[in-house]
Amino acid sequence: MTGIDLAYWLPVIFAALMVVAMFAYVVLDGYDLGVGILLELASDTPQKDQMIAAIGPFWDANETWLVLGVGLLLVAFPLAHGVILTALYLPVALMLLGLILRGVAFDFRVKAQAQHQPLWNRLFFVGSLLATVAQGVMLGRYLTGFAPGWAAWGFALLVGLSLIAAYALLGAGWLIMKSTGDLQQRAVRWAKASLGFAALAALLVSVATPAISPRVFELWFSLPNFFLLAPVPLVSIALFAVMAYSLPKLAQRQQQGNDNFCWLPFAATVGIVALCFFGLVFSIFPHLVIDQLTIWQAASSPEALLIMLFGAAIVLPTIVGYTIYSYRVFWGKARDLSYL
Repeated sequence: MTGIDLAYWLPVIFAALMVVAMFAYVVLDGYDLGVGILLELASDTPQKDQMIAAIGPFWDANETWLVLGVGLLLVAFPLAHGVILTALYLPVALMLLGLILRGVAFDFRVKAQAQHQPLWNRLFFVGSLLATVAQGVMLGRYLTGFAPGWAAWGFALLVGLSLIAAYALLGAGWLIMKSTGDLQQRAVRWAKASLGFAALAALLVSVATPAISPRVFELWFSLPNFFLLAPVPLVSIALFAVMAYSLPKLAQRQQQGNDNFCWLPFAATVGIVALCFFGLVFSIFPHLVIDQLTIWQAASSPEALLIMLFGAAIVLPTIVGYTIYSYRVFWGKARDLSYL
């Protein structure tokens, strides 16, 4: 392989690894953030304990994918890392505050006396909500190329609110898979409510994105890109329709003790997230900072990337391996919450 080949392909490989890491983070930490957002809707402490038990073995490790994605950005694309994190300093700080609140509340709620436990439940909810909105605002600012003005910030806030609906839908789908009884029935109702908001949010963001970014508008609606992208909204609509049809059927079957296809809402939501990720990557590639830096301009030297690739070849399979192992060990319905 020649130096020219390395200079071209290594940035592409690391950009692909970043996409994989961030997609895994959005799905995996997205559902447990969604459960945190839904926590305040539970009726009593035992039901909230069941919700925490459904994410307890996973939520902390899920955040590893965020660390991996940001770490890859830092070591492989240092120029872009500086630009992005400088522009997103405030929402990043708010996201970290939310994640810290979640971690503290998760550990302290079990030690708290009965009269104090609602406070820690509420802080877990607040931390989940804050982290979600901050992530959405970060994505919205990123898509506008960190443009100034109320329109760009309004779009970022719209994305932040939309992410609440998406994560709530992921969380409800996860609870449908992992819970039984009254909590499962409630999760179905939460999924029905979240579905409408998520569909509206997807529509609004899809309309607002080309409206706020002339570059995206030209990319989406030029030929042959228009036809290449057409399956994305069509399949997304089909997946929303599948959930709208299946959720009432799931509720009826669960009342009869039939838990078949309890995985369907979560799987369909993951499919929608995957399509959104495809649209996002298609819209920004090959830029890392829209209209400022491409992956080749922002990348470290080919020699440094080659060395880091060997490290990634060790770290990434390790993370994938223990993620699969943990989900395999805790497969099935969540048990009663225990900190022993």
